[in-house]
This record gives sequence, structure tokens and C-alpha cells, in this order.
Amino acid sequence: MSELAAGSGFFAPALFDHYSRFELTPAAGFALPIVRKPAPGIATALGGGYLASGSGDPGRLPVPWLPPGLALDPEEGAGEVQTPLLGAAAADLRIGDRAYLRHAKAGELCERFDVLHLVQGDRIVDTVPTYRGDGKTFL
Repeated sequence: MSELAAGSGFFAPALFDHYSRFELTPAAGFALPIVRKPAPGIATALGGGYLASGSGDPGRLPVPWLPPGLALDPEEGAGEVQTPLLGAAAADLRIGDRAYLRHAKAGELCERFDVLHLVQGDRIVDTVPTYRGDGKTFL
């Protein structure tokens, strides 16, 4: 067998955080570099506007994950060019650091990135291509 198929729950995207009948452990996210510090409680990340399909509401935005205590700016959200991150944790981030976010639905990672890094503990144990990395696009 050369293929493996799994539903959205495999990545445990942020949209699943609001389900009341079960709880998943986040299994995937993406990193954004911090490129500006416009004020002590704001860290601006490069890019990040990986919105999920569906209605244009906050539930379709990526969710700040690590370090804990970050939040999206309600006036800007996640943007194509920049994503301002607010909160106590933003004060500790420096230019060049990374903030980690979780996507709202499972498709954004494979649609936006060429590869996924498989991490165990603090090590990257493998890098696998996404369908985009294989030169495929859908819809």
C-alpha cells in the first residue's frame, strides 16, 4: 500500500476545539517568524492569513498556539502580509523568534505548504511532501 487517508481529525485543527462531545490533542500547526515589535505587548509575524473555507467569521481564522498567551488582534485578525499578535506572551517575543499557530480546518496546511515536518519531542524525524509539494492543486 502506498497511500494513507485520514480525515480532518488527524491534525486536530482548531475548529474541533469547539466540539463538546470529544477532545483532541493538537497535532499540527505552522510557524511564523516575528518581524516587528511595534509596542511592548505586540509582536508582528510575517504572513499568516491562512483562512479556512466557509463563512467569513472568526472561527475560520488560525489560532495562536505557542507560546501560550498570544491572541490575534480583533481589528486585524490573520493577514496575508502580517499578523499582529497580542497578549502577555507577545511582550517576550523578539524579532527572529517564531510564533506557532494552528489552522482552523485541516486543508490549509497541505494547500499552503510544500512539506510537513514530522516532529517527535524536540526533533524533526522526517519531512514529507504535501499534495502541493507533489505539484498537485485541487479546486
